[in-house]
Amino acid sequence: MSQKYLLLFLISFCLSSTIVKSQQELPNVLMIAVDDLNNFVGGMGHPDALTPNMDKLIKKGLLFTNAQCQSPMCSPSRTAIMTGLRPSTTGIYGFIDDNDIKETNKATQDAKMMHQYFKEHGYYTMGIGKIYHNHAPKDIFDESGGRAKGFGPYAAQNFHWDKKRTSTDWGPFPAEDKQMPDYHTAEWAAERLNRTYDQPFFLSVGFLRPHVPWYVPQKWFDLYDTAKLTLPPYLKTDREDLPPIALEIDDLPMMPTTEWALANGQWKNILQGYLASVSFVDHYIGKVLNALEQSPHAKNTIVVLWSDHGYRLGEKNTFAKVALWNSATAAPLIYAGPDIPKGEKVETPVELFSIYPTLAELAKLPKPKNIEAESIYPLVKDPKLNWDKPAIVTWARNNHAIVTKEYRYIHYEDGAEELYAVEKDPNEWYNLADRQGYEGIKKRLAQYLPKTNVKWAKASKYDNNEYFINQKIEQSE
Repeated sequence: MSQKYLLLFLISFCLSSTIVKSQQELPNVLMIAVDDLNNFVGGMGHPDALTPNMDKLIKKGLLFTNAQCQSPMCSPSRTAIMTGLRPSTTGIYGFIDDNDIKETNKATQDAKMMHQYFKEHGYYTMGIGKIYHNHAPKDIFDESGGRAKGFGPYAAQNFHWDKKRTSTDWGPFPAEDKQMPDYHTAEWAAERLNRTYDQPFFLSVGFLRPHVPWYVPQKWFDLYDTAKLTLPPYLKTDREDLPPIALEIDDLPMMPTTEWALANGQWKNILQGYLASVSFVDHYIGKVLNALEQSPHAKNTIVVLWSDHGYRLGEKNTFAKVALWNSATAAPLIYAGPDIPKGEKVETPVELFSIYPTLAELAKLPKPKNIEAESIYPLVKDPKLNWDKPAIVTWARNNHAIVTKEYRYIHYEDGAEELYAVEKDPNEWYNLADRQGYEGIKKRLAQYLPKTNVKWAKASKYDNNEYFINQKIEQSE
């Protein structure tokens, strides 16, 4: 071989070795999404929740106790997480088909979706279950396990709550775990973790429970004695100081109210159904995490677990999400893996859609372009860092909550306001917006309200409430 060809061979070999080495050094990502999970987690301080696997992950990693969704409903929240864009920028305020997200407007066209971004940086992408609203946009995963249709299996007849336009109900069903979609989701994910890969992988696992109906097999209900369950804080007069628009937005006749649950002796039964569903999904989260621990990828995989929003279980007289109060907007967010602090907690508010740029920074990839979400990597590296940036939640067009350590400020499209001093009033029972002495605080927080509030995207809809139907008719693109 001539010296010229030998030199070219050596250069080519060195370059290919560098590429292989750099790809091997990139961390894998395991992302676990849990539907409708609030703070009913033992490791988050709930007195009754039996969640040994999430508790173990919290001890091994970093828990954000005050992560706020960008919208208190699955579709706009997950869209924000996957695009790094606010609902007020995309106009996606309600449900949207996964395949319609990208072409919604110029902002979504310019931004790379999370999985596309990682794929373009050398990752092999895999996903199963509910990641986006349905499952995922077509072809965004290199390998897809799909998603079971709906949130079944469903009982032939509802046990307790038989209303149209909601799957809400609670009771022991079906007979065995293997009849549940989440069982098969965990099996699929565990099998993928036992494989070897010649490039870093990004595995997304979307669990359905504790989304309604709160149906899981009897053994999960048996974990909880209703007589011993702790009721969430509730004030009967809680809604009396709310502005009319807040009551209009929160008019949800299809959902049980707390007054109904009290009158019918069902509140603790509802809690039992929800907690049973949480313990069920925790078990299958554990199956995935155990598979990771036993795999060759254990030391080089970043784990992030999140829920798309919170869920009210009697607070503000409702069993539902879809509100700008903390019980509907706060969700678990846990990071674990190489160089991530162990057993630490961050109580300052952060935004859920920070997941996208934070994972990119943890993976030492270039900063994603054309997104609004800001990385919380500095907090991951130093949980005691002073972080004074507020979290912003949006529910339909031009209705926002600004969340800081001290306050929750809610501003509605008609100018109505709510203000809660959350350190003194963590249950958000006493609206201070109309009281003297708080004008300066409201003015300071109002500066964080999104300046862009685009009209409803044509492909996005939410028709469970007259307010939203009318707003879209009046304000659609």
